[in-house]
Amino acid sequence: MTKAVILIPTSAEANLAAALDAAKTTGAVIFNAVEDVKAAQALIANNQKDVLLEKIVADFQALNANLVVVKGVQPSVQAPFANSLNFAIAQTLDAQIILVANNEEGTLVEAVASEFGGVNNSEILGVFGAQAGKIKTLDAQALANAISAPLAREARISPAAFRFKLTDLARKAGKTIVLPEGDEPRTVKAAAICAERGIAKSVLLADPESVKKVAAEQSVTLGADVTIINPADVRENYVARLVELRKSKGLTEEQARAQLEDTVVLGTMMLEAGEVDGLVSGAVHTTANTIRPPMQIIKTAPGSSIISSVFFMLLPDQVLVYGDCAVNPEPTAEQLAEIAIQSAESAKAFGLNPKVAMLSYSTGTSGSGQSVEKVKDATRIAQEKRPDLLIDGPLQYDAAVMKDVAASKAPNSKVAGQANVFVFPDINAGNIGYKAVQRSADLVAVGPMLQGMRKPVNDLSRGALVDDIIYTIALTAIQATQA
Repeated sequence: MTKAVILIPTSAEANLAAALDAAKTTGAVIFNAVEDVKAAQALIANNQKDVLLEKIVADFQALNANLVVVKGVQPSVQAPFANSLNFAIAQTLDAQIILVANNEEGTLVEAVASEFGGVNNSEILGVFGAQAGKIKTLDAQALANAISAPLAREARISPAAFRFKLTDLARKAGKTIVLPEGDEPRTVKAAAICAERGIAKSVLLADPESVKKVAAEQSVTLGADVTIINPADVRENYVARLVELRKSKGLTEEQARAQLEDTVVLGTMMLEAGEVDGLVSGAVHTTANTIRPPMQIIKTAPGSSIISSVFFMLLPDQVLVYGDCAVNPEPTAEQLAEIAIQSAESAKAFGLNPKVAMLSYSTGTSGSGQSVEKVKDATRIAQEKRPDLLIDGPLQYDAAVMKDVAASKAPNSKVAGQANVFVFPDINAGNIGYKAVQRSADLVAVGPMLQGMRKPVNDLSRGALVDDIIYTIALTAIQATQA
């Protein structure tokens, strides 16, 4: 695990050089997160701060060091955005903060600290080069000691780090994903970007002339890793196999041909045949239309009795997992337990150490009733099935995420106050919950990612942006390595 500490200058006069000299005595790697301030300014001005942060993550990961001191951007006329960017870098790299001043008044330092979470933010280790009554003053030795001290909390993965991890793992996977909505403009653009960035190869199911027209209208170049297949040319190849797979339902050849007019069914048959590694749809199709064919044809993975879903909620400083917000309307206690286990496994697959909260309107034994009892039973079943996982409930959301609330409501819980995987009691609560957080906090929700399928299939929101489709393709490619 890498520990990072960022040195953040409070002003243009801050003695950053002296702070860096003290930091070097620890043997830490010094990382200049932003070498070209003008280039950073251009990205920020073009609303591409995420691109800048993902590049910083990539450069940071390449250091492969245990202890890193990050050089923050010094405020200046050329960099009036320095404080905002430095805080974003701290959150992105999960870095603790040391403020670097130059004998400024304590109140000025405290005012600057307010832009980094305030004087009570435990991530601010102190200030070097000035005295501020409410912030610990650090001399050179104390600064070195603060940098060298072990991290006293669990490491977090930031949204930018998560997105980098997604694309990096997808590149290494080298998978091919079929996109049944092959001439949908966002899908075409996403396929082109995935090919250009080496995230995944794509197969677009649509009339080639239609795809080329859509690409031209967006000035998109479709490279060698984007294949266009005309559904009319290949449908007949899958008729016999579809009849065989659905013979228990009495499917005839004529009915199979009719079903294969649906490109989701066609893409599912390609996936079943092993010609592609995963399927992504939903930019036009409903969730039901996207997942019904795979549920009928691909079916559940060994050991899974249900298919469920999770969203990866990209908060400013961490990633949370919400399940099931899209598939199972009213899960039983047994199904809820399986959703919890599936969600924990999904969290682990993408670099999170799962701490699963089984959500309810009641914490512990404070409430009663059928819905609370269901969550209690689900928690017990999940704990019995997987004692190696940290799963607890029933927990209210505030008890699950806030340490002070957890201390009073669930003092003996190993999950309360630090949960990162949240299992909602039904789709009503889950769907409302994820959309409330997503829209009110204006954050990205990646998903829904389907769990429990024998081969990876993922659904898109019909309001999905190009970036949403790209990251869903990446998720699907990674899942294909685990199938």
